[in-house]
Amino acid sequence: MASEGGVAVLPDDARILVVIVARIGDTLLATPILRALKAALPACRLTVWAHPKRLDALQHLSLIDHLRGVTKGSAFLRGRMPGKSFDAALVLGHDAPLLAAACRLAKRVAAFRRRNQASPRGVHFALDEPEGIHAVDHRLALLQPFGIPVSGHRLAWSITPAEAAWAGNWLDQHLPAWRDGPLLGLQAASFPTKAYRDWPAEHFRELLTRFLAANPSGHVVLFGDAASRERAALIAQGDPRVAVLAGQASLRQSAAVMACCSAYAGVDTGPSHIAGALGLPMVVLYHPLHPGRNLMPLEHPAPLVVIEHPALDSGRDVSEAAMAEISVDTVWSALQQVLAK
Repeated sequence: MASEGGVAVLPDDARILVVIVARIGDTLLATPILRALKAALPACRLTVWAHPKRLDALQHLSLIDHLRGVTKGSAFLRGRMPGKSFDAALVLGHDAPLLAAACRLAKRVAAFRRRNQASPRGVHFALDEPEGIHAVDHRLALLQPFGIPVSGHRLAWSITPAEAAWAGNWLDQHLPAWRDGPLLGLQAASFPTKAYRDWPAEHFRELLTRFLAANPSGHVVLFGDAASRERAALIAQGDPRVAVLAGQASLRQSAAVMACCSAYAGVDTGPSHIAGALGLPMVVLYHPLHPGRNLMPLEHPAPLVVIEHPALDSGRDVSEAAMAEISVDTVWSALQQVLAK
């Protein structure tokens, strides 16, 4: 591998490993890295390691040549045979077993170093962990040691024709007149360990009521996983113009239904990143511990309103900030703006 000015120059047909063993949102936030690598080196062979439960988030992306499910436990078995399978590896995260496996397999490894800590053993390019920047730019920093230019900040998702057909059939079955007016998608919950990011269910119910009153031919779909189905049902309250998909479909099926929506409103969680990747007109609510300025969709092709919590930059202790402080009036006004454009 050549080196110019401290940069490791990869061959045109480089074999590259990207390690993204993370939750759905964090997995998607790394997709601009894949786009940049393929744009700079179209002939490269790009392998991605992701958590087995997150492979769905990366399926059918033309950017990826090989997609493998790997965990911290199974990484111990990777790279035990002599020889290097990859010219370079970019490792997101700090899990020692994943870093060690990448170092066994790749000629050059780039990873982040925790502040005030030594560089991980075997890592050739240890970058200081960036702080206070957008999550996509944080991840794109791993390209620097290889001189790979950024090729966009938008997240990537690919829906297949079969998935699109399934979504249409599901909507026809549950909301037969959904094509007659705007279809609003709502993501009302994050996940249990980040429940402080959830907007109150009664606020979502009021938002839904206002939307349906203003749009007599409109319909609503409530997204989420099995854990949030009860919350979604509470918000829907059996309204015939509202369908609950939460806990009833796979991640990819949910994304295909989401792509049919006229607009989307949700809290900061994986499906909101999917909505951003799909380029939907959208409103997203953020907790001050995770500001929208660091997580919002970038290069968004459709109307977008980012609602930051009023405690952000207020000087208050944001760890106790409640999402209920974001009013229904604020979100409804934002949704009206998105729907009007």
